[in-house]
Amino acid sequence: MPMKTVLAALVLTAVSSAPGLAAGADAAHGKALVEANCSPCHAVGTEGASPKEGAPAFRDLAKRYPIDSLEEAFAEGIVTGHPGMPEFEATPSQIADIVAYIGSIQAN
Repeated sequence: MPMKTVLAALVLTAVSSAPGLAAGADAAHGKALVEANCSPCHAVGTEGASPKEGAPAFRDLAKRYPIDSLEEAFAEGIVTGHPGMPEFEATPSQIADIVAYIGSIQAN
């Protein structure tokens, strides 16, 4: 699955599920996954700029995508991202963990 698809799905899921994150999701594991796979381009923490111009900071994703539609859009394979975004495949459990993490760092 292309990383653009994963990011779109994560964003949509994160924003839509932030108040009631999926039961059993592990935000700490999600943080480790985004640090390992996304941080070369994206700011994945609560502060700092993204290393790649045009790559949104994960803490601001809720400002860019409608919260209520993120999970459904990801399930349908919506494709969005920045130029040069690599492919990244994640299991449903990993996606839940990443979404839990992204939901936990959303700026107000």
